Formats: sequence, structure tokens, C-alpha cells
Amino acid sequence: MKKSLFLSLATVLTLSACSKVTLENYEQLSVGMDKTEVEALLGEADACEKKALHTNCIWGSESKNIQITLVSDKVTLYSEKGL
Repeated sequence: MKKSLFLSLATVLTLSACSKVTLENYEQLSVGMDKTEVEALLGEADACEKKALHTNCIWGSESKNIQITLVSDKVTLYSEKGL
């Protein structure tokens, strides 16, 4: 029982430590960055929605996230929530 609890706690701590959705990473974003630069910083987006002229992507959860709008794979807008 104790071993199972310890492994579960270790897994949760490891996963939360791996999150790249941080204020420090958000502050490194800038308008004009390529999508590949963003992915090198934040990893692959959790969700993207393609529109006619742009793509909206989100990294993170509903309560803590970074949202980025891309036009021609370049950052045009970005915002954060809960960082």
C-alpha cells in the first residue's frame, strides 16, 4: 500500500515538473516567432483549431494555459491564463 502511494505521488510530481506551460516560457514568446520555435519552447500544442486565415493553438489546461494565434506559422497574438 505504501509503495503504491509513493509511486503515485512520484508520478504526479514528475508529470507536473515536466510542464512547459510556465510564466518563464511565456515571457520568451514574441510576435513573429516561427511555430517550430514555439514548439521547441513549449512542446507540441494540446489543441489547435485551423480557421480560414489563422490557427489558434493552446498549451495546457482550462485553468492554466498559453494560447497562441498563428498566421502562416508565425506568432501574431499570444496570451496566458493562470500562470
